[in-house]
Amino acid sequence: MTSPVDSPLVRAARRQDVPHTPVWFMRQAGRSLPEYRAIRQDVGMLESCRTPELVTEITLQPVRRHGVDAAILFSDIVVPLMAVGLDLDIVAGVGPVVAEPVRARSDLDRLPELAPEAVPDIAESVRLLVAELGATPLIGFAGAPFTLASYLVEGGPSKNHERTKALMHGDPQLWDDLCARLAQISLAFLRVQADHGASAVQLFDSWAGHLSRADYLRHVEPHSRAVLAGMAQSHPEVPRIHFGVGTGELLAPMADAGADVIGVDYRVSLADAVERTGGRYAVQGNLDPALLFAPWQPLERRVREIVEEGRAAPGHIFNLGHGVLPTTDPDVLTRVVELVHEVSVR
Repeated sequence: MTSPVDSPLVRAARRQDVPHTPVWFMRQAGRSLPEYRAIRQDVGMLESCRTPELVTEITLQPVRRHGVDAAILFSDIVVPLMAVGLDLDIVAGVGPVVAEPVRARSDLDRLPELAPEAVPDIAESVRLLVAELGATPLIGFAGAPFTLASYLVEGGPSKNHERTKALMHGDPQLWDDLCARLAQISLAFLRVQADHGASAVQLFDSWAGHLSRADYLRHVEPHSRAVLAGMAQSHPEVPRIHFGVGTGELLAPMADAGADVIGVDYRVSLADAVERTGGRYAVQGNLDPALLFAPWQPLERRVREIVEEGRAAPGHIFNLGHGVLPTTDPDVLTRVVELVHEVSVR
């Protein structure tokens, strides 16, 4: 392997033959690593995300430690919202908190489009990382319009998304206008990463699983499709991964929205995911993050099962069904990477 283009991850995403099943973990860079906790001491999350030297070091930490097949840019889905001037912060133990939530049409005026010039630090972080990673691919990412809209309308994380759904149904035109603006922001953010060397991108729709299929198709899918289609048009060589949590009922429309790879959380087997998406897409997933706390024997058995299930897909990228939990033993993650590589050698 001499280039990220020839890496197992990019080849699997393109449904090509691979020497082994590639593996990376959502939230692989983060609180599970002592080296991350050390470097982040006394540095705020958003400051960390916008300091290229810190972003580079944090992104590289799990690649060095675990030997994963890809790095994912250390950032947060609200970074582009911060870049366009919104007053927000990431509060420890809470998550993103927006000072002035979007509740009326006048609030939309506070959300300008994102220009590449607004995120020079992201461009620099990607440039630095690509130079350091060599043949290992870098995955860029952005939040999907629905998930970003939910944070903006609720003012922060929400269990029920009541204000979000009330706006979606009560003022569908404002909702569509808000999501269209957010689609532009997400697409611009992904394009900056791809322009400077990201080899794949992932669109996170963390909260889409709270929607009915009908609401997803009417109020959400067109805006995610706009992001993915925009990436396909400007960067056809960069595979697109589409991931949500609790989205078993939405896998087919999420894949059809323009993905090369459909992310599968731990609630749905890869075999069912392949069937639901017609066997036309690569799949990513889907070990339950909580199983990393189990004894090695049942964990090993489940990893082997997932690798075997993935053989039936046109392409398989091993991952968790969601992110690495903060108290995960990093040595277990390293063992999982080694096991996936060992049992999946072609």
